[in-house]
Amino acid sequence: MAISFRHGKTAAVAALLAAGIALSALLAYRIALRHALGNLAEDSAQQLQLQSLALQRLIDRYRVLPGTLALDPELRAALVTPPDAATQHYLNVKLEHANGVTHASTLTLLDRDGLALAANNWREPSSNVGHRYDFRPYFQQAVAKGLGTFYAVGISTHVPGYFIAEAVKGAKGEVLGVISVKVPLGELEREWLHGEDTLLLSDKMGIVFLTNRNEWEFRELAALRPDEAARLEATRQYEGQQLRPARYRTLDELDDGSLLVRATEPAMRGPLLWTSLSLPLEGWTLHLLRSASRSLATARVAAAVAAAAWAPLIFFGLFLQQRRRLIQHRLQSRAELERLVAHYTGELRSAQDSVVQAAEAAASRNASLEHLPQGVSVVDKELRLVAWNTRYQEIFKFPPGLLRAGMPIEEVLRYNARLGRLGPGSVEEAIQRRLDHMRSGSAHMFERERPDGSVLEIRGNPLPGGGFVTSFADITAYKAAARELRNLATTLEQRIEERTRDLEAAKAEAERANRSKTRFVAAAVHDLLQPLNAARMYVGVLRGHLPGGDDRELADRVESALEAQDELLASLLDIARLEAGALAAKPVDLPLEPLLTGLARQFGILAQSRGLVLHYVPSHAMVHSDPLLLRRILQNFLSNAIHYTPRGRVLLGCRRGHDSVRIEVWDTGVGIPATKQQAIFEEFRRLDTGIDRDGRSAGLGLSIVDRIARLLGHRIGLRSWPERGSVFSVTVPLGDPVGVAEPAKPNGTVTDEDSPLRGCSVWCVDDAPQVREATAALLRHWGCEVTLADGAEQALALAHANAAPDLLLLDYQLGDEHTGLDLLPRLAMQWGKQPPTIVLSAQKDPQTRTRVQEAGLRFLAKPATPAALRAMMSQMLLASLGEARAANDGSFAP
Repeated sequence: MAISFRHGKTAAVAALLAAGIALSALLAYRIALRHALGNLAEDSAQQLQLQSLALQRLIDRYRVLPGTLALDPELRAALVTPPDAATQHYLNVKLEHANGVTHASTLTLLDRDGLALAANNWREPSSNVGHRYDFRPYFQQAVAKGLGTFYAVGISTHVPGYFIAEAVKGAKGEVLGVISVKVPLGELEREWLHGEDTLLLSDKMGIVFLTNRNEWEFRELAALRPDEAARLEATRQYEGQQLRPARYRTLDELDDGSLLVRATEPAMRGPLLWTSLSLPLEGWTLHLLRSASRSLATARVAAAVAAAAWAPLIFFGLFLQQRRRLIQHRLQSRAELERLVAHYTGELRSAQDSVVQAAEAAASRNASLEHLPQGVSVVDKELRLVAWNTRYQEIFKFPPGLLRAGMPIEEVLRYNARLGRLGPGSVEEAIQRRLDHMRSGSAHMFERERPDGSVLEIRGNPLPGGGFVTSFADITAYKAAARELRNLATTLEQRIEERTRDLEAAKAEAERANRSKTRFVAAAVHDLLQPLNAARMYVGVLRGHLPGGDDRELADRVESALEAQDELLASLLDIARLEAGALAAKPVDLPLEPLLTGLARQFGILAQSRGLVLHYVPSHAMVHSDPLLLRRILQNFLSNAIHYTPRGRVLLGCRRGHDSVRIEVWDTGVGIPATKQQAIFEEFRRLDTGIDRDGRSAGLGLSIVDRIARLLGHRIGLRSWPERGSVFSVTVPLGDPVGVAEPAKPNGTVTDEDSPLRGCSVWCVDDAPQVREATAALLRHWGCEVTLADGAEQALALAHANAAPDLLLLDYQLGDEHTGLDLLPRLAMQWGKQPPTIVLSAQKDPQTRTRVQEAGLRFLAKPATPAALRAMMSQMLLASLGEARAANDGSFAP
C-alpha cells in the first residue's frame, strides 16, 4: 500500500514537472518566434522602403517628358490640322529622336478621339500608329484632368509598361490631344533577380504584374469582383495574359501587419513572412516574401533552452530526496549530482551560445542589402554602423577592413573628410551637421556632384525603432538624360524665339524689369491680373444673362476658379514683399468684432459648401495690430482648417490673457504629426494627407503667416492631435479703446429699378484691351453710357472735346512712365472740375493704397468683383448727387 502511494506521488510530481517544462518551452517558443519575426519584419519594411524609392525614382525619370513634349508647337499644330503624309513622317522621326535621347519605351501622339497619329516605333510591324486608345484609362484621365497614368500590356507591341499621359492644350486651354510615354519596368525587374527573396508588385485590384519569380507573374492575390473583371475586360489591361489565383494560408499576423503564411499555389518551401508597403501615388502595393525558417529555428532553440532550464530544479529535488533516503551514501550521491549538474550546465551554455549565434545571424542585414543597385548604410539610434553593402564600399572606395559592425559613423565621416569628400568649409561643422541630421530623424534627399564628374543622389530616412538608413545612388546617366532634355527644350525655345520677334521684345522688357525683385514681381502680378480682371468682368455680365440652374452654377465655378488664381498670385506677391522688406506694418487700436464677424460670414459660406459647420464665438476685445495683415493671418488659418477637415466643424474664437488676446481656429481635421509641425511653415510645403479637394493650395499660406507674424511681433501657436484635429492661434496685444471711431452705418440700399448707374456717363481709362472691353461690357449691362480710352494721350484728347463724365474709372499703372494719379490733374484742368474717381490697380501693397487715399480718391484692387465695383460706383454717385442737391438748396446735407 505504501509502495503504491509513493509511486502515485512520484507520478504526480513528474506530471507537474512535465507540464511546467512544456508550458515554459511553449512560451519561450512563442516569445522568441515573435521577436525573431519582428526583427525580420522590420528588416523587410526597410527593404520595401528602399525598393519603393528605386521604383519611384525610375518613374520620376520619365514623368516630365510628356509635359515637355506637350509644349512642342509642331505636335500641337498636328493636332489642330490633320497632318499629311510628309508631316506625319516628320512627327514620327521627331518622336523617334526624342525616344533616343530619353531611352523611353514608346512615345505616342494621340488626337482628341484617341487615334495614334505618330509614334517612335513607326518603323516596326507592331507600330502604335493607326490604333485607337480611347478605351485606355490613361487617355481618359488625361483628357478629363490633364494628366493620366496606367500600367498595362500594349495592345500592339504586347510589351507591358507604365503609361504616363498629358493633355496637349490649345491657346484657349481646350484639349487638342494627348502625348503618352510608356515607361518600361524591366530594368527594375532585372535588378530584383539578384536577390534571394521574392518581390511582388500588385495593382489596386491585387493582380501581380511585376516580380522576380516567373511563377508569381499575373497572379490574383484576392478574387476579383464582377465590376473589377468587367473593368479589366473594358481596358484590356492585361491583354493576352492568363490570370491565375494565388493560394496561401495565413498562420499568424504580426503587430505591424506582416503575415506568416504558407503558400500552396505557387508552391513555396517552408513558411514565409509576407510584408507589404502601399504606394498611394500609383495605387500599387509592394510585397516582400522572405523565408521564416531561420526565425523558426531560433524559436526552437529558445524552447530547448527554456526546457533545459528546468534541469537544475529537477536534479536539486532528486538530490534532496536521495539525501533523505540514502544518508549513508551522501558523498557518493553528491559527487554524482555535481557531475550531472556540470553536464547539464554545459549543455545549457551550448544551447545559449546557439541562441546568441542565431540572434547575431538574424541581426546581420548585409546579405539582404547586397542585391540593391544603390549603396546603403544603416546606423542604430546610437549612431553606430550596423549594416552596409558592397555597393556602398565601391562608391566611396573604402579600403578593406575599414568598415566594421558597431563602429561609430563619425569615424567614417572623418575618413571622408580627410579625403576632401565633405566639401569646403570647416570639417568639424560639416561632421557635426551630418550627425545632428541623423539624430533629429528627419528624412532628406539631395544631390552631390563629385570631383570626377559623377553625381550621387543621397536619400536618408529614419528607422521606426531609432536609427537612420541612407542610400547612395549613382544618377550620372539620369542627369545626362536630363541635360539632353534641357538641350531639346533649349532648341525648341530658340526656334520659337527665331519665329517670334515680339517674344524677344518681351524678354528684353522682363530682363530690364528684373533689376528690382519686388518691382518685377509686382509688375508680373499686375500683368497676370489684367486678364483675370477682364474674365471676372465678363463672368459678371454672363451671370446677368443666365436664368439659373446648372448654367448659373457653372458661372459660379468659373468665378471660384478665378478667385483661386487671384489668391495664389496675391500669396506670391506677399512673399516677394516680405522678403524684400517692402511691406510695412501700421498697427492701430481696433475692435475685433467687425473683423471676426466678416471672416466668419465669408468662410461660413465656404465651409457650408463643403459639408462643414463654422462656429464663431463673438468677442468685444480691443487689440493693437495692423488690421490688413492680421486679417491675412486669420484668412490663412481658416482656409487651412477648411481645406484639411474632411468632415466635422471649425471654430473661431478668442481667449483673453493678462495683456493680450489669443485668437484661435480649431478644426476636427486630419491633424499634423509632431515631426512635421515645424516644416509646414516653410514655403511650398504641404501636408501629404491624400486630401485635395480643389487643388488650390500651393503651400504658401502658413509661410506667409509666419513672416507676417514676425513682422508684427505676434506669436503664432500650434497644437495638433493626429486624426483628431488642430488648433492654430495668434497672440495679439490688447489695445486702448479710447479714440476708436465707431464704424459708419449704411444709409440705405438701392434696387435695380432706381439704380444710380442707369443712364450715367462713365469713362474707363485702362491700357489693357481685355480689361477695357470687359469693363465696358459690364457697365453697359448695368445701363451706363461708356467712353473708353487706352492711355493718357487718348484720354486728354477725348477730354478736350467732351464734358466731364459722372464717374471716372482710372487704372493706376498706365504704361511704364505714367500713373493714373499723374493723369487726373490734367483731365480735371481740361474739364474745369474733378469728377468722382475710382482708381483700380493690381498692385495691392499698402503704399499704393495709401497714395490713392491721400489723393482723396477711392481705391479698388484688381481683379475686382462686379459686386464690389457696382457697390462702390453706386455709393459715390449717390454721394455726388447729395452734394449737388445740397449746393442747389444752399445748405449742407446731414
